[in-house]
Amino acid sequence: MDFKHLLKTLFKIVLPLVFGGLLLWYLYREMDFSEIWLVIKKGVRYDIILFSLLFGLFANIIRGIRWGLLIDSLRERYKLSNAIYAVLGNYAVNLVLPRVGEIWRCGVVTKYDKIPFSKLFGTLLIDRVCDTLMVGFITLMIFIFNIGFFKSFFAKNPALMEGFQSMFNSIWIYVAAIVLILIIWFVLTFMKRFTLVQKARTMLGNVWSGVKSLWLLEHKVRFLLYTLLIWTGYFFYFYITFYAFDFTRDLGVVVGLIAFTMSSIGVAIPVQGGIGPWHFMVIATLVCFGVNENDAAAFALVVHTVQTIWTGICGLFGIVALPLTNKES
Repeated sequence: MDFKHLLKTLFKIVLPLVFGGLLLWYLYREMDFSEIWLVIKKGVRYDIILFSLLFGLFANIIRGIRWGLLIDSLRERYKLSNAIYAVLGNYAVNLVLPRVGEIWRCGVVTKYDKIPFSKLFGTLLIDRVCDTLMVGFITLMIFIFNIGFFKSFFAKNPALMEGFQSMFNSIWIYVAAIVLILIIWFVLTFMKRFTLVQKARTMLGNVWSGVKSLWLLEHKVRFLLYTLLIWTGYFFYFYITFYAFDFTRDLGVVVGLIAFTMSSIGVAIPVQGGIGPWHFMVIATLVCFGVNENDAAAFALVVHTVQTIWTGICGLFGIVALPLTNKES
């Protein structure tokens, strides 16, 4: 049993890393590393990049405060510091196990504030849906006002368009979705007397209570304001780094917004820290706007590495702070 658990954990860690590593190798395999190294050594204002990190920390602290609003609507007592530290730790855990950080975040608040895990998980779903909607909205605006970029992007990366088309053209995707829905309906309707099913229904009810937290919010305007602050912080976290390189300094805020949006889409792929997909999106975007491929590769390598280290440091701080600030007096 222990061996199987170890094997499963290693599978979760190693497989995404292998995928990200292969993509990273594919991206950098034909590039001139002497030019990239020259940029890394002499072509970067690291003081500017370090300054940009403050905006990332600011955004994640606001994310913790926003999550607190959702927890408030559950009428449960909690410590705001726990929500903030849990959010910070969330990202550190994700650097090891993709998407497991979200589960850990709910689990650790359940541990210290005694709030049912399933209710917190419902609020987490709202948290993530809001992020998805924001990325979708920004992407839609960029598509409407910069459709030429997307034409250029997919023309230079035809395999992406072919992948999307083949996925949605396959009838088996729709068949599998319908079968899954029917199975869930059958189990919940005709097997509801089973103890396991009753527990599942109770858990789903608690999750739904968490999901409803958005409608029960007393401060919806504040929630919207926090959401805007979070994504403004993330944007400056990324865009300020443009001023650390000569070849991106004059590209402008619109290009920065496009590159930021594409990088956010890359992070959605479940790979530790977005390694590989993030680099691909950023490099491909910058190349579309005339940046030399080696320079774009250097930009992606430096910015992602520094931001990943920063995420890990802040996350470890949150993980260590949680037990220290919850010691029983």
